[in-house]
Amino acid sequence: MKKTLLFLSLAVIGTGSVLAADPAKINWSKLPATNIPMFYPGQSSYEWLRSDEHKNAAKEVKRGDSCRSCHDEEDAEKDLGNKLVKANRLEPMPVAGKSGYKDLKVQAAYDAKNLYLRYQWKTDNAHAGTEHQYLRFDGKEWKVWGFPKLDKIVQDRQMQGIYEDRMSIMIDDGKVPGFAKQGCWLTCHDGQRDMPKQFTKAEVAANPMLTAIKKGDVRKYLPDSRTDPSDWKTGKTVEELAKLKAAGYFVDLIQWRAHRSTSVNMADDGYVLEWRLGDAGKDMFSGNSDKATHAPKYMWDAKKVGYKSITVDQLYNGDHFLVREKNAVPFDPNAGWKEGDMVPDYIVSREDAKGSAADNNAVGTWKDGMWTVVMTRPLGLTNDDDKNLKAGSVYNVGFAIHDDNITTRGHQVSFEKTLGIGVKKGTKVDINATKLP
Repeated sequence: MKKTLLFLSLAVIGTGSVLAADPAKINWSKLPATNIPMFYPGQSSYEWLRSDEHKNAAKEVKRGDSCRSCHDEEDAEKDLGNKLVKANRLEPMPVAGKSGYKDLKVQAAYDAKNLYLRYQWKTDNAHAGTEHQYLRFDGKEWKVWGFPKLDKIVQDRQMQGIYEDRMSIMIDDGKVPGFAKQGCWLTCHDGQRDMPKQFTKAEVAANPMLTAIKKGDVRKYLPDSRTDPSDWKTGKTVEELAKLKAAGYFVDLIQWRAHRSTSVNMADDGYVLEWRLGDAGKDMFSGNSDKATHAPKYMWDAKKVGYKSITVDQLYNGDHFLVREKNAVPFDPNAGWKEGDMVPDYIVSREDAKGSAADNNAVGTWKDGMWTVVMTRPLGLTNDDDKNLKAGSVYNVGFAIHDDNITTRGHQVSFEKTLGIGVKKGTKVDINATKLP
């Protein structure tokens, strides 16, 4: 199947901000590109790296050696990924056909206002992964339909695997000890979703920290947010966490999502400290399910798009974004719904996005099996939940790619990398952003 999706950026977009450059008009062919090897990590958590199971490397990890100091041989990432993607001690639920390795091409540029990051990678599937979970009418009520491939309901072949493609970057400005050496592994822990010793609802409900921050599961976190860095149950107090955040102890997490980002040319803005948190304000997507009735809040405007819902046989045949200000109308429970009718479980809106959560823009294009995504991040942000990126500085970064209808740990990741923004010649970095004319 050959399909092209193209979403052009605007010169003026967002909440009143003016882009200094239109990413679609940057001459990327003139800018240097860096290949970032991406590999499947399985369940190789922070705790596993420090355990005796990590061959003879636990001692080196504990003393702060970098991952790349050991895994420095040619094709290290390819060998690791192709091994870990199969059934083994770090992958109890292998996904058929999943790639163990990907090449990620990264280019970077900047001007007086923004940093521009351009990513390119080949997808596992022969179509753009823009579909995401739906609400489906079963003849009596509306239920969530479509889950990521690591979920048991998909593994047991009781449900189709559906999840949007995603491109992520974590950014540290040197204030998170260990991130420069061990990167994303500082945020990945036993107890999280799809990881060893996964949390139970009872454990979460009994946890003082998670109760205090009103969270119902365990997601990414940094070690110093716990009294015992290797035990998610030992969270610090809200006051202690606030002091860590004020000191800059968090990593930025910018995620472009093929379903929830593409139609509104945005990327969501978050950070990791005691949990994977969103920045203050409102991002571009919201749940479309009414909490009381479970019915959709919005459906497609049939006058504009020709239909109010789709069925499973229409997946990947056209674009199925539900955009509040463009093609959506309030849900009508008396619109003659039939079993199998489906409406997206998320509604997206650029107009609703506001505050620090709405800082980042993005343009996504899928053509001939390859995503090309350009993220635009403002320089000089002073929000307390953002890293203040500046020209002439170096940052520690980690990348992640999710595709093939999968989320959580079912991604390809990079070892720790460095990103410079116009640093002086001779400064050693993996990627150096070029200043635009």
